[in-house]
This record gives sequence, structure tokens and C-alpha cells, in this order.
Amino acid sequence: MSEDTALKLNGKLWIELNGSKLVGPGRVELLERIRDCGSIRQAALQMNMSYRQAWQMIEDMNTRLDAPVVISQRGGKGGGNAVVTEKGEMVIVEFKSFYKKFQQFLSKQSGSINL
Repeated sequence: MSEDTALKLNGKLWIELNGSKLVGPGRVELLERIRDCGSIRQAALQMNMSYRQAWQMIEDMNTRLDAPVVISQRGGKGGGNAVVTEKGEMVIVEFKSFYKKFQQFLSKQSGSINL
């Protein structure tokens, strides 16, 4: 096989808790966008997802982890805000580290495929 037609491994990675998805690339991106803009609504808009979907993802992580990943305050005169907690930052760092190792593994193993 030539270089441009070489077989390559590909895969998706997420972390499950009790058999259901807890953290994956989309949730990590949501946390990063909330951290950067300070708003669940704005982060959801940036990702082309509904506020409800974003809120459900955050609420799921907040409920199932031992500490909340985002703390939010409802709007008022100055509007609401959302803050990624220390736990949320840890989730981002840990997932990205594991994801990098996963990609390196796939890349390394791609060279050993003989179909």
C-alpha cells in the first residue's frame, strides 16, 4: 500500500460511570467554552446546541461526580454567569491528557495493521 492509502486506526474516547457516558470530547469542549465566556448559554450557542442540552450535560456531570464542574447563577439585572470549578478544570486536564495518549496509541498501532 502506498503512503496515502495506508490503513489507519481511528476511534472515539469517552469516560463512563456505571455504564453511561460521563465525559467525552463534546462535554470537555463545553466546559472550556463556559470557562472562556462565563456563560452556559453562550457556550451552547458557540457549539450550535440548545441551552437545554448544554444544561443537561452540565447537570449530569455535576450530579454524578463528587463535586460540581460548573456553578451558575441565574440572570438578573447584570445577567447570569457560570464558572468552571476546580473539579471542572481537573476534568478538562485529565481528559485531554488521556485523549492525547489515546491518539498516540492509535497512531503507533496504525503501522502494525496488515490486512
